[in-house]
Parts: sequence; C-alpha cells; structure tokens
Amino acid sequence: MAAAVLEELAALSRRYGSKPDWVLAGGGNSSYKDKKVLWVKASGTSLATIEPSGFCEMDREALAAIWTRTYPAESAAREEAALADLMAARVSGEIRRPSVETLMHGFFPQAFVLHTHPSLVNGLTCGKEGEAIFRELFADEAIWVPFVDPGYILAKTVREAFEEWSLKKGAIPSIMFMQNHGLLVASETPEGIDRLSASVVSRLQGRLGRSPDSTAMAVDAGLLAATVSRVAALAPKGSFIAHRADHDILAFAASKEAFTPLSAAFTPDHIVYAGHEFLYAPAPDALELAWKDYRSRNGSDPRVLSIGGVGAMAIASTQAAASTALALFQDAIAIAVYSKSFGGALHMTADKIDFIRNWEVEKYRAKAAPQGK
Repeated sequence: MAAAVLEELAALSRRYGSKPDWVLAGGGNSSYKDKKVLWVKASGTSLATIEPSGFCEMDREALAAIWTRTYPAESAAREEAALADLMAARVSGEIRRPSVETLMHGFFPQAFVLHTHPSLVNGLTCGKEGEAIFRELFADEAIWVPFVDPGYILAKTVREAFEEWSLKKGAIPSIMFMQNHGLLVASETPEGIDRLSASVVSRLQGRLGRSPDSTAMAVDAGLLAATVSRVAALAPKGSFIAHRADHDILAFAASKEAFTPLSAAFTPDHIVYAGHEFLYAPAPDALELAWKDYRSRNGSDPRVLSIGGVGAMAIASTQAAASTALALFQDAIAIAVYSKSFGGALHMTADKIDFIRNWEVEKYRAKAAPQGK
C-alpha cells in the first residue's frame, strides 16, 4: 500500500517541481501520511526529479512528542536542539535528513501536503497589501502566516495560526499563505491538491494589473562581450558566467529607481541560490565601482548582477549553479512585477535575511540540492 501511495506522491511532486513558476532548484516540499508514519521530502532533494526513495520516513508519535519539549531562547541553540529532535523522530533505519518543514506537514491532518513557492502567489505574499487582499479573497478557507524565522519558530507559528483558525471556523484549513515564503495546500488526494492550487491561481490572476514579460531582447554583441570580460576580471578565477536579457530584466536595470523593487531579498530561496543582495550597475563602466562597494558592505562577491543596457549576469563556480542563480533572479523579477498588483514590493527585513544567511539548515540545503534546473 505504502509503495503505491509513494509513487502517487512522487508523481504529484514532479508535476509541480517541473514548473519553474512553482518551484526552483531545491525549493518546496511534499508529504504523505497514514496513522503512524509521515513520508516527507528529504532535504536537498529536488521536487522536479524525486522518486519514492527520496522521501524520509518519520514516526508521527515521535514528531508529536516534539511539541511537549522546551527549547532555548537563543536562535542557534534552539534550532540545533530542534533539529536533533527532528532527526531522532525518524523511523528506525532511516538515514535521510528530513525537510526542516516536517513539523509543519505533520499537524495538517490531510493525507497529502504540498508546499511550493509560486511566483504569482509570492506576488501576493511579498506585496505590501498582500495580507489585506488575502483576507478579502481567501480568509474563509485559508490561513495567513507572517514571516518569522524558519525552522522551529515557523512550525510553532503555523501551528498556532492553524489552531486559532480551526477553533474560530469549526473546520480544518486546506490552504496556507506564508508571507515572503510561499503556498501550502493539503488534501486527501492528489486531485484535491490540483483543485486547490488551480483555485488559488485563478483568483489571484483576476486581480493582476499585468504579468511578467520575459520576451528575449537583443543586446549589442560588442557591448556584451566587453561586459563579460569586465565581469570575468572581477569574479573569482575560474567562475562561470550566465547571461540573460529580456524585456523585464532590461526594464528593471534601466535606472536605480527602476531597480528599487529588487533591492532586497523577497524569499529565503532567493538568498540561498542567488544571494541576499543583487549588484546593480547603471552601465558596464560602473561595474568596478559597484563591485568594490558591494564587497566593502558584504565581505563577499555578488552572485547576480543587473547591468543597465546589458541585462543580468550570474556568477558561480559551476555552470549549473550560475544558471540556477539566474533563474532565481528571474523569479525575483516575476514576484516584483506581480507585487505591483498587491500594493508594491515587500521585502524580507534585514534581521530575517541575516538569519537565513547564517542558518545551518539553509547552508546544508544550498550545498546538497541538485543544481541546474
């Protein structure tokens, strides 16, 4: 029985994981549960390619016991202790590392749970009026969770919102929006997951002023070649450089003011795969000064550059990682465009960005996740 259901779960996961506007790189997770066991995507596994063997088997009774424990107030010590308990809740013989969001999957009672990061949904969750519009469109069937530190604190916050909503409505929510994070839907069947996801998309599309425009645009070949040489001289030796120019990329790079919606991170995935800050240069001849300023403020090299008249460039130690970083930058642009319909761009705060940059779990995920989708 479990084998057949895990095939269903894997197929559901791949269907959404193969859509770049729903999931990129190692983002998102999925699960299935029966009375005793919860199977959740293993950390570092890609939804786009996952097989039944890619799910980590968790003891539901041991997971429930985690809620009876008290953890340190200090964030690093708290997350280390909570992670140890999460690892200890694996069934005997399980060696994979469970998704850090396993606890969140555990207390949704529905059999199937799918957590994704759709750019359209994140236009809402990363919009200044996102919560107000959520209440207008979804409050009778969904919960909204403000952005908090991922890990145990997020799971605790979700649990509190879940219980408060259930008590008030006398029902179980099947949809959850997470500010600056993404979407979760829960159902007894994969078909139910599809219906809920389609319903969310349909209602949000009805509120859009405009959609992203990723039409490829030509850039002067000589200018592009000269800019690549400039970037190569600044980047670490042996770096791979990926380039793209399209309508929206060039529009956001047209001026510092136009670039403002991209001036800070929208979601944890952008930080993990494309860096916490994108470098902006109004023209190629401003690159050296912009690079020097970036390094002086951040103590590291940028991973994604937005260059006026040229487009976007991503830099990494492998071609696959550079392509992934560029894909996450395109996702950030899509979110910035969508957010205009929901009050304008709402970024993560500096303290939350710092937490993600220093969190062991995200460092592990960035290292372990398959690259190059």
